[in-house]
Amino acid sequence: MRRVSIIGIGAGDPEHVTVQAVGALNAAHVFFVVTKRREQDELVAARRAILDRYVKGDRYRLVELVDPERRRGGSAAEQRAAVAEWRAARSTQWTRALTDELGPEEHGAFLAWGDPGLYESTLTVLEDLRLAGTPTFTLDVVPGISAMTALTARHRIALNRPGGAVQVTTGRRLAEEGLPAGVDDVVVMLDADLAFAGLDAEGVQIYWGAYLGTHDELLVSGPLGEVAPEIERLRAEAKARKGWIFDTYLLRRR
Repeated sequence: MRRVSIIGIGAGDPEHVTVQAVGALNAAHVFFVVTKRREQDELVAARRAILDRYVKGDRYRLVELVDPERRRGGSAAEQRAAVAEWRAARSTQWTRALTDELGPEEHGAFLAWGDPGLYESTLTVLEDLRLAGTPTFTLDVVPGISAMTALTARHRIALNRPGGAVQVTTGRRLAEEGLPAGVDDVVVMLDADLAFAGLDAEGVQIYWGAYLGTHDELLVSGPLGEVAPEIERLRAEAKARKGWIFDTYLLRRR
């Protein structure tokens, strides 16, 4: 039977790859690499560098899958519909790839940034395909170092405070709902519009990071009201220079 692994490869540093991940990489025959816009070619190159570094020999095949376009903007309901359309298009494409590119007894792998279980849709799509049974395959997941844990490590802080709660949310939800009551530490991911700029900054500390674990890494921390303009400037300059950005941040009530 076909076997498929989702392997978490960390937030950007090749040394984020765990010993378990190295074992899974060396067990695979086919690597499916999902590519997005042309300006993200260096992300494909980063995956290739990981394979070159950790996989012994050259017996594997690399299959690139051009990710379907996803509609952006609109209301929350429109965004949910857009995500559903995008995942359906992914499912169709990946079903064809698993059928055509992975032999009945072969082992395929998808390389997932960060951890496959945290704001990473690869697991959801592949689990739906496994349940559909066309083609038939087993599925396993290798955890990775998430951007969240890489962020706190680089700022040398703990994610939580003694006895305190931590909430992980998205930029869209932060913009709609603000900082949640009763939670003093909030990790924000997938924030394309800098939702923190609309918050009451009084008494709030921010720990922000972009391109974590890479040579382009950017880190800023401090009182939100003081450092927000610097983050906005750095983010805009970096995105203009590279064409893409991966960033996340922790908001902490003092």
